[in-house]
Amino acid sequence: MNTLKFYANKKVFVTGHTGFKGTWLSRILLLAGAAVTGYSLQPPTKPSLYDLTGTEKEIDSIHGDIRDRSALEKAVRTARPEIVFHLAAQPLVRLSYNEPAVTYETNVMGTVNILEAVRACDTVRSIVNVTTDKVYQNREWLWGYREDERLCGFDPYSNSKSCSELVTYSYKKSFFSAESSPAISTVRSGNVIGGGDNASDRIIPDCIRAVQSGIPITIRNPNSTRPYQHVLECLSGYLLLAQKQYEHPEKYCSSYNFGPDDSSCVTTGQLAELFCSLWGEGAEWKVQGDNGPHEANYLKLDCTKARKILGWTPYWDIHMAVKQVVEWHKSAERDKASAAVTDRQIIEYFKE
Repeated sequence: MNTLKFYANKKVFVTGHTGFKGTWLSRILLLAGAAVTGYSLQPPTKPSLYDLTGTEKEIDSIHGDIRDRSALEKAVRTARPEIVFHLAAQPLVRLSYNEPAVTYETNVMGTVNILEAVRACDTVRSIVNVTTDKVYQNREWLWGYREDERLCGFDPYSNSKSCSELVTYSYKKSFFSAESSPAISTVRSGNVIGGGDNASDRIIPDCIRAVQSGIPITIRNPNSTRPYQHVLECLSGYLLLAQKQYEHPEKYCSSYNFGPDDSSCVTTGQLAELFCSLWGEGAEWKVQGDNGPHEANYLKLDCTKARKILGWTPYWDIHMAVKQVVEWHKSAERDKASAAVTDRQIIEYFKE
C-alpha cells in the first residue's frame, strides 16, 4: 500500500485513459487520492470499462487525439502534472495490418508529441512510456527476452512500438539528460487480462462474448504461448517505477519488462481451458483458424531486472488472474456495479 500512499495529492497525466488499461490505472490513482488528468479519444469499445465505471465524472477528462500536438501541449501545460503515464496507442496487431499508417502516426508520432509536451512543461518529474513485449525481434526462443535484446517488431503494431522505444531513447539522451530534467523510462509487458476488457481480437474478451452468447469459444492458435498476466500486475510495476524515478531521478531511468512467472506463460488453448473450468455453466472452446496475418507463436519475458532493481514481483498467477476476470464479470453483471467491483479488486491486490 506504500505505492498508493505516494500518489496521494500527486498531479498525474494519463494519455489513453479511456482504454481498458488506462481506466484501470485511473481507478488506482483515484483510490490513491491523486489528481488525475486524462487525454484520449472517446472509449475504443462499446460498452467500455471507462463508461461502465463512470470514471469520466471523477477525473479531469480531455477528449483529444494524441496526434494533435498543439492540443496535447495545451492539455499538459494546463494540467501541470508531476507524473506522466503515456498509454495512448493503436494497440491491436491485426488492425495494424489494415491501418498501418494510422498505427505508425499514433504510436510513433504520438510518442514524439507527448515528449514535446513534456519538454514545454517545467513541472513534470517522472515519465513512463508504455510499449509492449512485442518490441523485441521474436526468434521463438524458449527463454525470456531481456531489456537489452534487439528491438525489431514484425507487424506494424509491434514495429511502431519498437520505434516508440527508440524515440524515447533519443529524447532521453538529447533533451532529458540534464540533472534537472524529468526522469523517463519505457515499460514492456505481456498480454494483460482483466475485467471490463471489450476489445476485439483478444482472447479473454472473445471468451466472455462467447459464453454470454451461449456459443463455444473459438481459438485461432491454441498452441501460441504468451506471458498472460492480470492488468493490475503490470500497472503496479508502472506505478512503482514512476514513484522511484520521482524520488531518485538519476537512478532508475531505463527500460523494464513486467511479466508473469514462467508458470503463467501458457498456451492460448490452456488459457481457454482454464477460463471454461472457472466460468462453468457448460462453457467450452474449439479451434477455428481464419487464415489471418502472421502472429508470433512463442514469446516470454525475463523480468529479473524489475525484480532486482525495483523490487517488483508478480503476485497473482494465471489461475488467480483468470479467476479475478470471471468474478469481475459475474459480479458486474449481477450487481450492475462495475466501479465497485473494479475498486474492490484493486484494493485486494494492493493489500496483498
